[in-house]
Amino acid sequence: MEIDLQETYKEKAMKQLQVDADKIAQLIKVQMDHLTMPQCPLYEEVLDTQMFGLAREIDFAVKIGLVERVNGNEILFSLEKEMTVLHDIYMRK
Repeated sequence: MEIDLQETYKEKAMKQLQVDADKIAQLIKVQMDHLTMPQCPLYEEVLDTQMFGLAREIDFAVKIGLVERVNGNEILFSLEKEMTVLHDIYMRK
């Protein structure tokens, strides 16, 4: 029973971190759709602040044993990769 509960918490933590990463991606997409250029200080500030917050969430989840460091890093890497693709698409317009 204890192991099942622990797995449930770990699954919930990973799902929530992914939801938060998806929200950041959506926020950046909305900014780009509204012509906020990637070089704009507001764009950079939002991205930096949101990415920092997500990194802190992941660090916390790792520290309390809900997420493995490698899994948390995968979420960050995936989001960074998506942001690079969005940036490249925007710059080609």
